[in-house]
Amino acid sequence: MFFHDAPEHAAFRAELREFLDREVPAEDWDMRNDREAMTPEEAAFTQQFRKKLAEKGWLTLGWPKEFGGAGASYMTQTVYMEEMSSRGAPGAYDQGVWLAGPALMMHGTEEQQDRWLPKMRVGESRWCQLFSEPGAGSDLAALQTRAVRDGDEYILNGQKIWTSGADHAEWGILLARTDPEAPKHRGITYFIVDMRTPGITIRPLVNVMGSAHFSEVFFDDVRIPVDCRIGEENRGWYIATTTLDQERSSINRIVMSRSMLYSLIDYVRDTGHLRDRAEIRHELAARAIDFEIGRWLCYRVAEMQSQGKVPNYEASISKVFGTELQRQMGITGVRVVGMSGQLEPPSKYAPLRGRLERWALAAPSYTVAGGTSEVNRNIIATRGLGLPRA
Repeated sequence: MFFHDAPEHAAFRAELREFLDREVPAEDWDMRNDREAMTPEEAAFTQQFRKKLAEKGWLTLGWPKEFGGAGASYMTQTVYMEEMSSRGAPGAYDQGVWLAGPALMMHGTEEQQDRWLPKMRVGESRWCQLFSEPGAGSDLAALQTRAVRDGDEYILNGQKIWTSGADHAEWGILLARTDPEAPKHRGITYFIVDMRTPGITIRPLVNVMGSAHFSEVFFDDVRIPVDCRIGEENRGWYIATTTLDQERSSINRIVMSRSMLYSLIDYVRDTGHLRDRAEIRHELAARAIDFEIGRWLCYRVAEMQSQGKVPNYEASISKVFGTELQRQMGITGVRVVGMSGQLEPPSKYAPLRGRLERWALAAPSYTVAGGTSEVNRNIIATRGLGLPRA
């Protein structure tokens, strides 16, 4: 693994930075990342920005060329995510492009690909992922939502939870149990669901920050056409691994922490009584070291993927380190600035416009989303260190 950009990656990074300098109001979007919510004006800006990404071929950067993508390498995709996330740019991560698209390209019929892929490419469709359930999160194969075949349709009943963007999505990718007698990994089917179908109820979940990034979704006798099933019946688990096996370096988590760290360092430099305290300088230095370690763990995953290897425990190491660093940044931020770090954004006395308080409240959830730290540590222990299962 090389610790510097190859010439083509350096050129692409420079092009990205020039584009972002021109198109993204950096300070405002850093704030939006910490809120996990958008105003109507920000949502409109995001839609326009995604179209600009599509025009440059960056929205589907990693898609194969035969499907209208750029066919970019994993390293190029990592550079893209690093620069986009470091600026808080909207649209860097699109659930249709990154989750539904790969499953359709590998397992969908030609008719299904023609139906859904074109709008993904140009940023004109909004998607959500309907996988997790109240009793099936990290152990996703324990899901209980049922889909029963009825002629040319399936009748869907059940509940999903922690669904990002469900209240704005037009389409969702969904796993449902179609054979309750089969072993839990073998009785699951993969569907695409029109989120406007009768029988779907979406209830936003308001978090501790007062925003509703997640929703719970209920399905009551929802009818799904058979042509919305992706792949074979009862083979959905294996298709879902395609959905979950995209760029997994977690670089976005690391660079979000870097953005917060640099803002905090600038604040301390401008505040004399903080700048002169050795323990604060030491703590900020520790976080800076953490960032460098985390960044190279991310690039290790991307380098493995570039060599055709499948990172397993390596991706878990990157994920755990990244999300635990986000949590630690919240602790560091409030500890460094003191009690004023607990002030919310509307207060004129809140340091960094209240970003520290927003970050401290949001960061613990990152250690749960996308696979808990505990589950990922078990993967590291068993698959990385070869330790026996408990």
